[in-house]
Amino acid sequence: MSMLRNMATSLVNADKEHIITTVPKAKELRPFIEKAITIARKAHHLEGADSTAQEVHLRRQAARFFHAGNSQFKEEQSRFRGKKGEAKDPIERTAGVKALKRLFDELGVRYKDRNGGYTRLIRLGRRSGDNAELAVVELVDNPRELAAKG
Repeated sequence: MSMLRNMATSLVNADKEHIITTVPKAKELRPFIEKAITIARKAHHLEGADSTAQEVHLRRQAARFFHAGNSQFKEEQSRFRGKKGEAKDPIERTAGVKALKRLFDELGVRYKDRNGGYTRLIRLGRRSGDNAELAVVELVDNPRELAAKG
């Protein structure tokens, strides 16, 4: 489960929106990340008075797909950190928190009208060291792909 969470976080946070891994891992990751994207997509179809509460609920449900916690956050936020009189450095959130934010802000909007099939698996061949079959897992309709089309 931790490996899938780390891979999902890497895929969502990746600049080029793809990661390279072995085929069995890619096949396990695909439904895992698609469920998270579906939850983010549902958040953009909410209506009604309690839509804010429902969105928070969906964000919390999606948070279990990522390592979204930050165990040192309270310690780093402390007013006692650093030397007296010096400016405090801004706190850097964990990769899971960034992935969750990007999932709801960008990917949920991008796939708002798509009913599944958010990822693509491309086989690359075999790795020279251990002869494991490699694959690329990428998000479809990424900006690089759209720029190549038109």
